[in-house]
Amino acid sequence: MKIISVDLGTARTGLAICDEGERLASPLTVLSVPGNRLVSEIARLVAQNEASLLVVGLPLNMDGSKGESAHNAGEFAKKLQAHVGVPVKLWDERLTTVSAHRALNVTDTRGKNRRAVVDSVAAVIILEDYLRYRKNS
Repeated sequence: MKIISVDLGTARTGLAICDEGERLASPLTVLSVPGNRLVSEIARLVAQNEASLLVVGLPLNMDGSKGESAHNAGEFAKKLQAHVGVPVKLWDERLTTVSAHRALNVTDTRGKNRRAVVDSVAAVIILEDYLRYRKNS
């Protein structure tokens, strides 16, 4: 099944998608739109790409507790659930942005290029983690 993951940010939101066989996660896009427009744009992308599931990154604190960012992600997931025709699942995203920056260091991606892709790379990492979980469950 096709799955889209969301790395929710304050300025930019990265999205990634996997293939029908759930083998490969790829960057989809980075959105820089506010609140309700973001929800409707993600809903449009879910429909356009015929995704069957939406995975939203949940930025838990390192000790597993929920801070303000995790609360915001949960509220955003509820809004998405009301507007998309597929299930929405929250997924632990601890250290995904750090991993994304490390991956971009390896490819020597810097400056504007880095800011433009770091959120979609983080979304890819969220989706890869989720796909590994599905494969092993």
